[in-house]
Amino acid sequence: MSPLQHWPLLFLLLLIRSSNQIEDNKIPSLCSGQPGIPGSPGVHGTPGLPGRDGRDGRDAAPGEKGAEGERGTPGMSGPRGDLGDPGQLGEKGEKGQAGECAVAPKSAFSAKLSESCGLPTNVDEALRFDTVLLNEQGHYDPETGRFTCRVPGVYYFAVHATVYRASLQFDVVKNNQVEASFFQYYGNWPKPASLTGGALLHLVPNDQVWIRVGIGEYSGFYSSTKTDSSFSGFLVHSDWKNSAVFA
Repeated sequence: MSPLQHWPLLFLLLLIRSSNQIEDNKIPSLCSGQPGIPGSPGVHGTPGLPGRDGRDGRDAAPGEKGAEGERGTPGMSGPRGDLGDPGQLGEKGEKGQAGECAVAPKSAFSAKLSESCGLPTNVDEALRFDTVLLNEQGHYDPETGRFTCRVPGVYYFAVHATVYRASLQFDVVKNNQVEASFFQYYGNWPKPASLTGGALLHLVPNDQVWIRVGIGEYSGFYSSTKTDSSFSGFLVHSDWKNSAVFA
């Protein structure tokens, strides 16, 4: 290729090189002139894409504890649960000491006249039923013919008299006061008759009960090997309560 043929190519390379040196909005110094009027502002562009989430901030210091709130209303009771399994049998305990056995209070007696026992000569004397049939507690005294209360309560006293050779009148006496009186008329019967009387009395300790017989023609108490006259008494129920052991 001849030198003339290379010339257009070299000119083109020079133009490309010089165009790269021109800054924006400037005219090459070869063609200097006055600055142009500023252009009008361009229209707003479209919104950009959302940016990425920022990093988490640092943890703050714990706040102060708040005041205690009001107590709420109780909730409804829940359903009853299933019955649990029985527990294991415990060990057998030690044997306790023997306790005292409760014994009901007792007071009873029975006595009769002996054939040789004399009748009282004084109206205020007690008739002595001198032959003891029963007197386990010793509350009746055959020497005086008197019963002395040791257990407070209600007692029943009974007298069975064989009447012979005379009429009979006798009294059940408590502390010198007549509680009951009985009488049997004797009408010259060939065989003995009988007279029975009794009284239910409330006594306190040291009260005394005895039988008082009439004097003279009203003293027909009789006793022999075939028939007896007796005086008996026993405790119906006591006033003692809530006592473990009675004497």
